[in-house]
Amino acid sequence: MTGYRYGRYVDGPDPLAPPTDLRAAMDELGREVMEGASPESALRELLRRGLPGQRGLDDLTSRLWQRRAAIQRRHRLDGTLQEIRRLLDQALEAERAALFPDPDDEARFREAQLDALPQGTAAAVRELAEYDWRSPQARESYEQIQNLLGKELLDQRFQGMKQAMQNVSPQDVERIREMLDDLNGLLAAHAQGQDTPEQFQEFMRKHGEFFPENPRNVEELIDALAARSAAAQRMMNSMTEEQRQELNALSQQAFGNSGIGQQLSTLDSLLQDLRPGEDWNGSARFRGNQPLGLGEGAQAMADLAELDALAEQLAQSYPGARLEDIDLEALVRQLGDEAGVDARRLAELERELRQQNLLERAPDGSLRLTPKALRRLGETALRGVIDSVRAQGQRDNTRAGAAGELIGSTRPWEFGDTEPWNVPRTVTNAVLRGGTGEISLDVVDVEVSETEQRSRAAVALCVDTSWSMVQDGRWVPMKRTALALHHLVRTRFRTDALQLITFGRHAETVDIGQLTALEGVWEQGTNLHHALLLAARHLRRHPDAQPVVLVVTDGEPTAHLEADGEAEFFYPPQPRTLAKTVAEVDGLARMGAAITVFKLGDDPRLARFVDLVARRSGGRVVAPGEDGLGAAVVSDYLRSRRRR
Repeated sequence: MTGYRYGRYVDGPDPLAPPTDLRAAMDELGREVMEGASPESALRELLRRGLPGQRGLDDLTSRLWQRRAAIQRRHRLDGTLQEIRRLLDQALEAERAALFPDPDDEARFREAQLDALPQGTAAAVRELAEYDWRSPQARESYEQIQNLLGKELLDQRFQGMKQAMQNVSPQDVERIREMLDDLNGLLAAHAQGQDTPEQFQEFMRKHGEFFPENPRNVEELIDALAARSAAAQRMMNSMTEEQRQELNALSQQAFGNSGIGQQLSTLDSLLQDLRPGEDWNGSARFRGNQPLGLGEGAQAMADLAELDALAEQLAQSYPGARLEDIDLEALVRQLGDEAGVDARRLAELERELRQQNLLERAPDGSLRLTPKALRRLGETALRGVIDSVRAQGQRDNTRAGAAGELIGSTRPWEFGDTEPWNVPRTVTNAVLRGGTGEISLDVVDVEVSETEQRSRAAVALCVDTSWSMVQDGRWVPMKRTALALHHLVRTRFRTDALQLITFGRHAETVDIGQLTALEGVWEQGTNLHHALLLAARHLRRHPDAQPVVLVVTDGEPTAHLEADGEAEFFYPPQPRTLAKTVAEVDGLARMGAAITVFKLGDDPRLARFVDLVARRSGGRVVAPGEDGLGAAVVSDYLRSRRRR
């Protein structure tokens, strides 16, 4: 029988992964924008925090810093020096043990030589380069020092070299020396512009086993080598002066004075000239107890540099930053597969927001919400309002379309009709016209269902944007209310004309995008007079429509508009300001507009003023509170339609 095994899907994104939750993302974006953030900063905040059940950039960055701190807190950089000292002590102990039983003067002379060795490890190793070891064990330990140095120096600059060189033979040393000689020749020729692609191909054919990165050209080869060499240099910079001197002296003893140490120094110089942009001068402080060899130390420095680069990518603080810039392979190397999945999902979220036409670039280069995004925000806001209305025991009256209720009769379709088709009558007409043959619809068959006539409304929603609205937590409820009403009118009552008017020191007409992105600023003045002037102008543009004026405010009028267009501010309110405002109320009343005022707050002066407005205009006052503002405004709008 055929067996099957199932495991993690690794060939690209998981095809069974849940789709990106754009609705939750838009809700978060909308909340940030309505609180005064720009769409650009709102998107950054969304990606920084993430969504419920999905980690954001902040979490990934925190994990990067934790890993960085762990590397420095756990390790120290003198592992190679400690190991060389151990091997040296082991060699000297074995040699003395071999000399001690021998009574002749040569043995005593050799003991004196050993006793006179310098205290420094590098100097002692150099002094013993020509020493004729009597103990085979001592000779083997000393040769291990030379081989260890060579392997560590190579591992510093060529990743994985130490593991690949478990046993070092004279032939291996010669191959390495030849590779370094050819490599330095290739880089020197490249620096002078004299290398050829054929020269690189020949080099890789001979020495490709030393380069698991499999570079495709000289530039990629230099990039890989320079990054590793710079990490090695930063490691040396992180050591004490004494440790650096010891290692520099010991490097000349690599593989028994084979000259490899000098070749590596030449390689470092060439790489610094070819890649001056690498960090050759950096350093880090290691304060742990686990010693690292030269190769391991260079890898630790490379990891720290990679972690720093990833932190910069995750910060997204540079111009034109995109989540596609994040090096996912490096992130997986440092934090594991789960971090790569999180970053990929965030990148998909950002990409989907743009591809689904929810975010776009304005002509000035800034990011802004598209009309589609605003419709989604309006839909969410309206849904919340309707839920609130239902919770209060009121019926949902938003299901009717602009054409009115069906009255049961039908008539032939005429050009310009917007009423719904009557499908049974249309199909019956097609059958009667076509007889028993093939049935096909023609425009003459179409009948539409007649509906009751419904009057249009011209609606002016005037919202207070003075600083007190921001200060007292009414800014977002006000915007959410405007979004809900705008969405209701645009989707259910499309023949109605809605005008949004903001008023602080001055009043102005705005579209829903401007209102949604409006930032709260310190501004003294509540110029209801100017707002009512703009409302009256809107109503006059639609003389055939039923006038509706809705005012949301938390303060009595403290400013009015003079004839020259300047706003005059007075606090406490002056009789002139109140008189001009009331005059506009009376003008709207003569146009047939009943003003509904939604009073926020408990100011008794405001209460007296809005009662006066309601009496003079035949309107009413509603005191909904911030949480019930949206439901109150939408319900009043629907009530006015039912009344008509």
